[in-house]
Amino acid sequence: MQHSSLENGRWAELTFPQQMANIGSETYRVYKALSSGKLDRAQSSFARFQELIDLTIKYGRQTESLDAREAMWKELCRFRELYCAAFEEGNLSELAAANRYLDQFAKVKSP
Repeated sequence: MQHSSLENGRWAELTFPQQMANIGSETYRVYKALSSGKLDRAQSSFARFQELIDLTIKYGRQTESLDAREAMWKELCRFRELYCAAFEEGNLSELAAANRYLDQFAKVKSP
């Protein structure tokens, strides 16, 4: 695990937008590497994406209501599923769409 230091609870301390912005950094690296034909680099970034989204699914924002937490969990799982399929297919347009979705989280101001 590349992000083992985050598993100890540090990831749960980040706000949801911060978590998603970090995930977006990895998806951007995946896109750039695939666009440049650097498959090894894309695979590494993809593995880090999976770690971060799995940490978000596992730890997320546990202070929210159960309904909000369940809705977020479902959306994250669906996003992970779609992103993994796009990566496996090498679908650059879908990967770019995922980056546009995640870009909005990088623009959120921290509390």
